[in-house]
Amino acid sequence: MKNIEIKTTQNVVLEYELADLRDRIVAFLVDLMAMGGAIGLLAFVGYAGFFLEGTAGTVYGIFLTCIFIFYSLAFETLNHGQSLGKMLMKIQVMKTNGSKAGFADFSARWVFRMIDIYFSLGGIASILVASSEKAQRIGDIVATTAVVKTVPKMDLKLQDILNLKSRDSHAVTYTQAKYLKEYEALLIKSTLDRFKSFPNNAHREAVVLLAEKLQKSFKTEGEDKNAKQFLQTVLHDYVVLTR
Repeated sequence: MKNIEIKTTQNVVLEYELADLRDRIVAFLVDLMAMGGAIGLLAFVGYAGFFLEGTAGTVYGIFLTCIFIFYSLAFETLNHGQSLGKMLMKIQVMKTNGSKAGFADFSARWVFRMIDIYFSLGGIASILVASSEKAQRIGDIVATTAVVKTVPKMDLKLQDILNLKSRDSHAVTYTQAKYLKEYEALLIKSTLDRFKSFPNNAHREAVVLLAEKLQKSFKTEGEDKNAKQFLQTVLHDYVVLTR
């Protein structure tokens, strides 16, 4: 699993999991099927339904060709770096320097698709995505972009939380924890796990902000307690009080 740290314009460092080669191939195939289906349907309607021929037929053919050529550029530009295939696979094109990707960036990726994918039958793109540090093909390198996963690879369930501690081994500190919603407890667990796996400034800040919000909710703002320790205690209290 490859990860990339992206520093936003607000100087906050965010960590993303890079899309692997399988995700990108599947996304490409989905896009190819979507294009093929749309072009096939439009061709049937135009030529078989309206009997377009001659100049009209030629112009319509050019229109269908443009759909194939500009499909990825149009979708990624208008849909924040996601084509239909990327949406299905939950991956997205992002700038590696933290700025917002624009038309020029998507155009650079689009231009090099001819070399990366079509002329080499996907060979160049596959080799570079699989071997490069940021899983970038030539188009990504030129545009300073990367394809990242939009959903963290962390499936947390309520049972993961309930397995943390038993009632007999933990004394409750914050009785307010019993009023937490299930999704709030899962958020605490997820935040702590992310900080444990990737102890960078962004995840440390997330721990602190979440702790401050809970302390305000519990009316314990004056307590001098480590943010991480506070969240762990609240989580354990939640387990004991809701079993």
